[in-house]
Amino acid sequence: MPKKIVMTPEDIRRTLARLAHEILERNKFIKQLILVGMRTRGVPLAKRLAANIEDFEEIEIPVGALDISLYRDDLSSLNLQPVVHRTDIPGSIDGKSIVLVDDVLYTGRSTRAAMDALIDLGRPRSIQLAVLIDRGHRELPIRADYVGKNIPSSRHEEIQVQLEETDGIDEVAIISIPVVKETQ
Repeated sequence: MPKKIVMTPEDIRRTLARLAHEILERNKFIKQLILVGMRTRGVPLAKRLAANIEDFEEIEIPVGALDISLYRDDLSSLNLQPVVHRTDIPGSIDGKSIVLVDDVLYTGRSTRAAMDALIDLGRPRSIQLAVLIDRGHRELPIRADYVGKNIPSSRHEEIQVQLEETDGIDEVAIISIPVVKETQ
C-alpha cells in the first residue's frame, strides 16, 4: 500500500508546542486543567502537551488516560469482545476543565464515547478537544477546539499516526487502501 509521510518528528514536535500554547491561551485557570488522553495514542500526546505546558509555565498539569472500549457504539455491529484497558484519571474531574486528547478526529464517534465516559466519572466545568490530525468526514456534530493539522482525506485512505512511545517512531502518514469493486 502506498504511503505518503505528511508529518515528520520535527513537525509533530512543533505542532504539539503550538497546541500547548493555544491551550494555555484559552485556559486562564491552568490549575483547574486536566489533560486526558484517549487510549492508545492520545495518552502519549497528552503527556507531551503537559510537558510542553510545564516547560512554558513551570506548572505541572495532571494527565489521565481514558479507555472508551465499553462506550463504543459499534461493539454489537462489529461482534467484538472489547479489550478493556485501565482508565486512570488523576483526582476528581468535578469543576475542572478537561482537555480530551486524541491522535485523529474522523467521524466523531470515539470523541462522543469519550465524553460519555468522562461524564460517568463526574461533572467537569468544560470538556475541550485537542487532536493531532483532523481528517474530516464527521458523522456527529463534534469539532476539535485545538487541531494540529487538517488533512482532508478520502474514505479510501487511512491516516496512520505513529508515536515513539507506542510505535518506536514519530510520523504521520496517509496510506491508500485498495478499493474493492463489487461484481454482479
